[in-house]
Amino acid sequence: MIQVKTDEMLIDKFLTRGVTDIFPTKEALKQELMSGKRLRVYQGFDPTGPFLHIGHAMGIRAMRILQELGHEVIFLVGDFTAKVGDPDKDTGREMLTDEKIEQNMANWKEQAKQLIDFEGENPVQFKRNYEWLSKLQLIDVIKLMSQTTVQQMLERDLFDRRIKKQDPIGLQEFIYPLMQAYDGVAMNVDIEMGGTDQIFNMLVGRQVVKNYLNKEKYVRANILMEAPDARTMSKTKGNGINLVDTAENMFGKAMSYPDTLILKGFELLTDVDANDILEIGEAMEKGENPMKYKKQLAFEIVKIIRGTSEAERARDFFEKTVQHKEFSEENSAEVHIEEGQQLLLLEAISIGLANKVSNSEIKRIITQGGVEVDGEKVVQPDFEVTKGQKIKFGKREYIELL
Repeated sequence: MIQVKTDEMLIDKFLTRGVTDIFPTKEALKQELMSGKRLRVYQGFDPTGPFLHIGHAMGIRAMRILQELGHEVIFLVGDFTAKVGDPDKDTGREMLTDEKIEQNMANWKEQAKQLIDFEGENPVQFKRNYEWLSKLQLIDVIKLMSQTTVQQMLERDLFDRRIKKQDPIGLQEFIYPLMQAYDGVAMNVDIEMGGTDQIFNMLVGRQVVKNYLNKEKYVRANILMEAPDARTMSKTKGNGINLVDTAENMFGKAMSYPDTLILKGFELLTDVDANDILEIGEAMEKGENPMKYKKQLAFEIVKIIRGTSEAERARDFFEKTVQHKEFSEENSAEVHIEEGQQLLLLEAISIGLANKVSNSEIKRIITQGGVEVDGEKVVQPDFEVTKGQKIKFGKREYIELL
C-alpha cells in the first residue's frame, strides 16, 4: 500500500508556485492534502498538435509533486474531446479525424516521461477519455446537458466576445465543458488541474461531480506562460519550446524571450527559489544586463527537462554559435535533392528540421525576416530553392541543400 506523505513544503509549493486560483479555497485543499488521505488528481491534454511544450510542463511538474507525495495521478489524453475542440475566442475549432488525433498523440508518453514517472511504485496513469465518452448514449448526453443552462454557458467570456462580434457559435461547442466535466465523474477524481483558460470548464466540472458523485472536486488553476514570441503558447500554433526539441533549440528559443518575461519565466518554468527571483528583479532594476539572467533562465529550463549536463552543453553551444558566431556541424542539417529539382523554402526548412517545427511557425519566421538563403534575407515561404544553396533559419539553424 502506498504511503501518502504530508510534506508541508512540497504541498505549499503545489498550492502557490505559479498558481492563480484554487477552488473552493487554497486553505480547504491544503487541509485535504495534509490529512494523509490518498487523492486522485488529473490534468487533461487535448491532442490538437503533436508536441507538448513547456507550458504543459508547468502542469506536469505539479503532477510530479503529487506523485512524490503518494497521490494517484492521471495524465489524461482528451482524444475524444479533441473531436469537438475546446472553444476558441475567435472561432470554433475544426473536428479532428481519428487518424490526426492518433498521429498527434503518438509520442506524448515519451515526451511527458521526461518530467513524470509512468513506472515504479506509484506510476502516473496514462488514460484516454475515448474509453468512457465514446460509450455515452443519447440519454446520457441529455442528462449531462441538463446539468447546466444556456445562460451559464453564455457567461463564458469567449462566447460573449463572439456574440458581440456576431461570430457564430456552434451548438457542439456548448458540449465541450460538459464532456470535460464528465471526465472527472468517470475517473472519480478529487482534484483537477489546468491553466487559467480552463477555469470555466473546470468549474462546470465541479458542479457536475457534485451532482453525480455527491463529492467535492478541487480545482487548481495555474498562470499561463507566453511563448518566446510573447503570444500564447499553443500546440496548434507550434510556437512553444517543445519537449521534443533538442537541448540546443530549447536554450536558443528561451533566449528569444523578451526581457519583460524573464522574471515570469523563472517563476513558472523553473525551480529557482522565490527569493532568488526577487534578487534578480532588483538587480535588473538597478541596471544589470538582462542577458546574464536570460541565459540563467534558459539553462534552468533545459536542466529541468534534460538534466544538468545537457543544459551545460546547450549553453556552451549557444555561446559558441550565437554569441561568437561560430559555425558548427551540430547546428546544421542536410537536405538531399536531385540536380535541377526545386523545393519551396518552407518545405526545405520543414524537411531539414525533421518536422520538429510546425509549418505555420516556419512560415511566421520566414515572413518576419528570420530566414536567409545564401546570405540574403527571404520573406516569401514559396520562394524556390535548389541544390547547392544554404539556408539560415533563425539564429541557430543551417540547412544545406546537397
